[in-house]
Amino acid sequence: MNPTLDDLLNINRRHFFKTGSAGVGSLALSGLLQNSFGASSQQSVPDGLANYAPKAKRVIYLFQSGGPAQHDLFDNKPLLRERNGEQLPPEVRGGQRLTGMSALQSSLPMAGSQFSFGRYGQSGAELSELLPYHREIADDICIIKSMYTEAINHDPAITYFQTGSQIAGRPSMGAWTSYGLGSLNQNLPSFIVLVSAGQGGQPLYSRLWGSGFLDSRYQGVQFRSGKDPVLYLSNPEGICRTSRRATLDALNQLNTQQFEREIDPEIQSRIAQYEMAYRMQTSVPDTTDLSDEPDSTFELYGEDSRKPGTFAANCLLARRLAEKGTRFIQLYHQGWDHHANLPRGIRGQAKEVDQASAALVKDLKQRGLLDDTLVVWGGEFGRTAYSQGSLTADNYGRDHHPRCFTMWMAGGGVKPGLTFGQTDPYSYNIVDADGTPISPDKHHYHPDAVHVHDLQATMLHLMGIDHTKLSYKYQGRRFRLTDVHGKVVKPILT
Repeated sequence: MNPTLDDLLNINRRHFFKTGSAGVGSLALSGLLQNSFGASSQQSVPDGLANYAPKAKRVIYLFQSGGPAQHDLFDNKPLLRERNGEQLPPEVRGGQRLTGMSALQSSLPMAGSQFSFGRYGQSGAELSELLPYHREIADDICIIKSMYTEAINHDPAITYFQTGSQIAGRPSMGAWTSYGLGSLNQNLPSFIVLVSAGQGGQPLYSRLWGSGFLDSRYQGVQFRSGKDPVLYLSNPEGICRTSRRATLDALNQLNTQQFEREIDPEIQSRIAQYEMAYRMQTSVPDTTDLSDEPDSTFELYGEDSRKPGTFAANCLLARRLAEKGTRFIQLYHQGWDHHANLPRGIRGQAKEVDQASAALVKDLKQRGLLDDTLVVWGGEFGRTAYSQGSLTADNYGRDHHPRCFTMWMAGGGVKPGLTFGQTDPYSYNIVDADGTPISPDKHHYHPDAVHVHDLQATMLHLMGIDHTKLSYKYQGRRFRLTDVHGKVVKPILT
């Protein structure tokens, strides 16, 4: 990444090269192609982005779309159970906005979790009965209970976590990482996306793993279950690999001639993507074929791992991609949006992800990969302490709640066995170490409150990148993943 070159290419580039010699154009093409096919395999942080060594080489982000209820999974609240059915105290809500789905309810009855909690591992981490396999990694993960966001509806909230902005169109985090660090494997994309098949819930759009205003080569590539993991990668019937190579050579020659005339970076990206697709014809089938995995591995991840497209199978595939050097691996699992029938719904959701999530951490650890692989687990916001709709003896729902929720991280320079941050007795607000509620207008500056941008800044820091320096000039200003906010959450770092 060279900001000076970026500016040269984006400011009057056509005028300069049209009036310059053909040799200058050829030189520029040679340099850019070298950057695409050579420097893209760089493993260190480019000069100017950081002055410290990275702890993590790669990220596996297990995104739980819909907003998992923290009260029922990680944030045990005995007082909420004791006061089950009572009205949420006005001083707890503090005038915070509600969604249109529960704002007009005549009452806001508090809903204590129906699930029991216990303390596990030497760290004594509190975990719900819904997460029996997480008990086995209690000392390997860092549980963050003081996450918060400003977004209160799904689409802007998911977009915020993926791109650093609630407004669609910005580059995704995986794209930023690919832009800043390049690839560890020239035969696979540096940013790969896996979406659990057959899941209902909030829609997921390809823009969530798009490159925005960055070069298109940095966008995520979705791997699907089935015969063709990547659409249109296989040769059409009657076309052999030799013919494909000859066609690409001719096409690249034409694109090269066009690039020498126009000096448009997207032409160079097109060449790079054609070449990557050709190499992926061999590398992708080899990576996605799980037949060489022993039975013990499938037993570790659970029986679902034998079914292509399930969350468990995707977690196993994520480990294989990590082994092969994929820089950023994004998993999406839908179905956590429990506005009603939460006890039944969340039980099924937890069962789908619990064993595989824990297995991924254990598998990476036993293979010596966890130390330099950062694993992140969480959704776009939390859920309310009160019930949306009617509250009965065995049923309740929870609305969206952005003011506090829980995520966890593991490996890649994160302190294992740590529970960071606290919430009030209702898991409605973030509180200080002494239990004093933190005013929402002070969240951005408080060391115990972890904003979306703080999480992103910390992830980039662990990858060896200063989030304030990873920027891109577009439409007259420099943009970055964390916009003008973000602090590294240093207490959770090793």
